[in-house]
Amino acid sequence: MPASFLEFCQQALVQPALLVTVLLLCAVILVNGWTDAPNAIATAVTTGVVPFRAAAAGAAVCNLLGVVCAAAANTSVAQTIYAIADFGGGTERALAALCAAMTAIVLWAAGAWRFGIPTSESHALAAGIAGAALALPGGVSNLRPGPWGRVLLGLVLSVVLGFLGGALAARALPGGGRSGLYSGGQVLGAGLAAFLHGAQDGQKFLGVFLLGAALSQGRPDSETFLLPAWLPLLCALLMGLGTLLGGRRIVENVGRNLVPLTPRLGFAADLGSAASLLLCTLLGLPASTTHTKTAAILGAGGGRRANRRAAGSIALAWVCTFPGCGLIAFVTARGFLALL
Repeated sequence: MPASFLEFCQQALVQPALLVTVLLLCAVILVNGWTDAPNAIATAVTTGVVPFRAAAAGAAVCNLLGVVCAAAANTSVAQTIYAIADFGGGTERALAALCAAMTAIVLWAAGAWRFGIPTSESHALAAGIAGAALALPGGVSNLRPGPWGRVLLGLVLSVVLGFLGGALAARALPGGGRSGLYSGGQVLGAGLAAFLHGAQDGQKFLGVFLLGAALSQGRPDSETFLLPAWLPLLCALLMGLGTLLGGRRIVENVGRNLVPLTPRLGFAADLGSAASLLLCTLLGLPASTTHTKTAAILGAGGGRRANRRAAGSIALAWVCTFPGCGLIAFVTARGFLALL
């Protein structure tokens, strides 16, 4: 990948397929900050600790820091996404399939936002890439078992650990007149959750960015994982801008409609989700911030009665994201490939 931003722009201008891929990926990153990052601040906003706009602004800054710091310290999550599928078979066809994957993610995320459902961009990203790769010659053989195993492990492990972490934290934190302490803890917890969201999801998009650049140069596979200094900053700025656009519907659904929260339970959910995301990030496992935070809220809620309608809509989104987004990507990729 070109070392300078200017060189990359020049390359994109002479390769229309790469330019479209980059623009769609930028839209995906923006949508991710808009629809996924609000989960990080849901508990703090719901319990009245921080106003929504202030929380969104703080989350945007923490998202930016998370992307930049993770890119400097550990890019194993990005490398997993980079190697998840084989897009061989020619530069134009490979980039057309990758465009289809990004189109599917934007459509799926925007639809979920319309109904206030906190779908996971991590699941949508994996599903979109898989669906598009399946549309290329080779079909199932285009999916690489090793990286896919890490993806599936991260997505499952993060939810389990988030739920258990939220439940254990809720039991360990004492009740009584400590609402002020827990309110302050929620501010820190929301910032940490947003930071880890940037560290996790930012890396995933860095991996796709590098994959697109490699495909445009006819090197779909290899050892071309070179991260220029400007790329994490670009991803961070786009994600931060998306976060500033808001996601109030998702905050309402996750933080207010799912389980009744107090500052203590909100802080417990923040601790549980942060611990799970941190562990997965250190292990290089892609994890869903949305599902981890939702699981942690359910775990922290414990005996409190969850809203069945809200929980059901979230569970339905979890179940449908892989087949739904994957199918959209497959059909879109077939359509794009037919035009070549």
